[in-house]
Amino acid sequence: MSDHDPHQEESLGKAYDARLAKRLVRYLKPYKSWVAVSVVLSTVSSLLVLAQPLIFLRAIDHTFPNRDMHEFKLLCAAFLGLMVLEYAVQYSYILLVNNTGQHAMYDLRVELFSHLQSLSLSFFDKNPVGRLMTRVTGDIEVLNELFSNGVTVIFGSLFLLAGILVILFWLSVPLALLAVSIIPVIAVISRYFRILSRRGFRAVRTRIARLNAYLQENVTGLQTVQAFVREKRNLERFKELNKEYYDANIQTIMAFSIFFPAVEIVSAGSIGLILWYGGIQVFRASVTIGTLVVFIEYLVKFFQPIRELSAQYNTLQAAMASSERIFRLLDESPAIHQPEKPRLILKPVGSIEFQNVSFEYVEGEPVLHDISFSVEPGEKVAFVGATGSGKSTIMSLLTRFYDVTEGRIVVDGVDIREWDKHLLRRSVGVVLQEVFLFSGSIHDNITLGNPEIDRERVRNVCRELGFDSLIERFPQGYDSDPGERGRNLSVGERQLVSFARALAHDPRILVLDEATSNVDTGTEKLIQQALIRLMSDRTSLIVAHRLSTIRNCDRIIVIGNGRIVESGTHEELIDRKGLYHRLYELQYKDQAAAV
Repeated sequence: MSDHDPHQEESLGKAYDARLAKRLVRYLKPYKSWVAVSVVLSTVSSLLVLAQPLIFLRAIDHTFPNRDMHEFKLLCAAFLGLMVLEYAVQYSYILLVNNTGQHAMYDLRVELFSHLQSLSLSFFDKNPVGRLMTRVTGDIEVLNELFSNGVTVIFGSLFLLAGILVILFWLSVPLALLAVSIIPVIAVISRYFRILSRRGFRAVRTRIARLNAYLQENVTGLQTVQAFVREKRNLERFKELNKEYYDANIQTIMAFSIFFPAVEIVSAGSIGLILWYGGIQVFRASVTIGTLVVFIEYLVKFFQPIRELSAQYNTLQAAMASSERIFRLLDESPAIHQPEKPRLILKPVGSIEFQNVSFEYVEGEPVLHDISFSVEPGEKVAFVGATGSGKSTIMSLLTRFYDVTEGRIVVDGVDIREWDKHLLRRSVGVVLQEVFLFSGSIHDNITLGNPEIDRERVRNVCRELGFDSLIERFPQGYDSDPGERGRNLSVGERQLVSFARALAHDPRILVLDEATSNVDTGTEKLIQQALIRLMSDRTSLIVAHRLSTIRNCDRIIVIGNGRIVESGTHEELIDRKGLYHRLYELQYKDQAAAV
């Protein structure tokens, strides 16, 4: 593993992008009535906040001087009523706005997951899993923060600011003019805060993506890490990445630690200035004591939405960056397209023909050169060759995980690019060298959630393959949990489950891509009969190094450097003394003697 991590986050765009905002609003449209009610509740909450100090004004300037106990009781009741009403409105607002945000994020998360499943394997060849996990989890959570709080908090804060300014000028124009004179100072502080926080936020997003990618890679490859005693070295690298993430967060914290105290200082200074000037006005009888007290109360409230708006700037910036990355992923079109008018071949026969097929994963670096061969229905054809010669690539092209660069592949007389993509893949059963088992039971891993495959069919399939007794020895039988990625099963047992999976789905074409290379000799004997049953009456393409699997095939195609070198039966190829004979001498002779 290299310490260099090529999977860095993309740089951030603008703090606000109208194009991205328009796309985000689409996810709120189904809940526009909830959004409207949230805005109304936010406005009502602001009005209740604005109304409370006016009670103090009435009490100080009228009720107390007149010693009006009845009015005092009414004012106390009114103030208490406003507080209770504000609490009820805030409760309803928080509940509704978070519910709206969760619904919108649920829809976006489902759309994103569905889109990820539609993308071609070539996309995942170039994009690490850790980075994609950040999209579905971290970036979605950032947008949830915007939908749940950001939008309505920004609206509410702006409304509150406007309302306070109106009341300040209504109370006293000279005091209000003095108060707004500090706005340019706040604007300068906010500008520098945005610059510092933007740099910090960019660093945080980049570092967390690196950390996630490295963590995912290390956990997935933990067996290799421990086998080669890399724990200490990997821990040091993780410490470096973690320290970078820590430093980026400290940079953001520093921005906040500078901004909020600065706002507090300006706030305290402006209140002191208002007290000094307002006190003079009180002595001159230009304003009342109540007006001065309430003016200061509104001025204190004036700085609260300013702080909230500055804090929401980070939320808005984070949301724009996250939405840009999410929409970039959603805009990624699959390399393998469903044809406009797909051919629906409901009863495939299983004939296969490769016609002058060439392929390259990377442009200008061909992997296959002018491959041509045909396979008759029910025929069993093996592919052999050195590692990296292109055998597995041929299998991937047949299932249309990738499209050919030149030539074409024909199944049942129809170019596979004209087949319904899903129907083609249902017709081809693939058993790979590395078996992937999902969370759930052994039964679930055989059926893969297909409702047409019932429990009785699963039992019959395993019985046909000859290992039903092996599964029934597990504590819960077919309901046993194989563990994450099948860790509770041996390599051979996982491979047997994959055979059962293929047979249960009953494909017309079977692809065995080195399906027995990781199986021990004892288990191999167990699955030989399973293989015979699995390949019975099916067109079978086998990539294998095991002599016992290859010798039973009708034909062997030898691949070398992406080209077909020779083709024939085992005996014919041995007699030719070509590449197959050399591979046989080097790799299979000892196995043949054992057999």
